[in-house]
Amino acid sequence: MEKIVKRIHLAYYLIYTVTILSTMVGYLINMTSATSVDPKSSLSITLSSIVILYIIVSIPTALAIFHKSTKKWAAIEDNYTKINKYVTGAIWRLLAVGFGLVLSVVIFYIIRTESMIFCALIAAIALFFCKPTEGKVISDLKLEDNTEE
Repeated sequence: MEKIVKRIHLAYYLIYTVTILSTMVGYLINMTSATSVDPKSSLSITLSSIVILYIIVSIPTALAIFHKSTKKWAAIEDNYTKINKYVTGAIWRLLAVGFGLVLSVVIFYIIRTESMIFCALIAAIALFFCKPTEGKVISDLKLEDNTEE
């Protein structure tokens, strides 16, 4: 079970790594040049609207689809298939939520508005709730804990 959780944790930490890298690159680019899009321009409004809509739609949708899918996966008899489907679904959920985090950071350095910081915080909190534990995997898939043997 530990290997399964580690596979999902790899995707989880890679998303945060990409977020940190995009933050560093954005900071370095803005440090060397003073260019940014006017926050009241139509481009800025369009970009921030896209990010906000993505965050509003993707987080609840990813969580709901994953929750419904775990109910189906728990009914599968073969543990190998059940676990593989869970890992794939968990990684897709992380990618859906993590994309919003990275996108918020990138767009923040383009338009420099507070709303993108809030979007990044919302996505980071949602991503935190997507982090799996062994107990969560066992309860989601209704597996028996064999770690005590």
